[in-house]
Amino acid sequence: MSSPGNALGSGALDLPPFSLDVEVLNLGADVKAVGLELLETESREPVRGNKAAQIWSAAFPVLAAEEFYVLDFFSHLDRVRDFCSTHEIPFREAAERCLVVPKPTQTQLLDIFTRFEAETFGMRVGPAAETPDPAVEGELSKRGLDAYQSAYTRYTFCAVCEPEDGWITLLSEKLWPSEVIRRVRPALQPFDVHIARPN
Repeated sequence: MSSPGNALGSGALDLPPFSLDVEVLNLGADVKAVGLELLETESREPVRGNKAAQIWSAAFPVLAAEEFYVLDFFSHLDRVRDFCSTHEIPFREAAERCLVVPKPTQTQLLDIFTRFEAETFGMRVGPAAETPDPAVEGELSKRGLDAYQSAYTRYTFCAVCEPEDGWITLLSEKLWPSEVIRRVRPALQPFDVHIARPN
């Protein structure tokens, strides 16, 4: 968390350039979710490009803590397959239209967030992610990330990643905004990100 800011000659506050809003989402009575929105502080526009990729790739490993995690891709699989092969990122074909990247390093995450900023992809975290999950992977192949709604309770969390919109949705019965903030704050300090809980 940054300092309150210093008044400038124009009367504006010297705010950090980026903000991460972390809040409970209302997705229905049976779904527990936390939203993370990465914004440019002044314009309130989503952070995009290399800076966003750096911030998200720093946040993901600490969100997972010491637990195993995988990324799930369910569209443009030829591009994902070629990219992973070229960059020596291990992956496995999980279902007809589902490709899984097991526990990428932070450097690999940076490459993935940079290359696939315009794509929507998923993340599963927890002991259940250590072995193939044919049920959820088959549903990902058919329904995309809607498959997480019936599966997330088996995991520490499942995340719907929409980097181009500056948005990550965590479906979890175990993580609340306060814990998300506690985990990501140290990793995001080098990027001068103000972390807040709206309302």
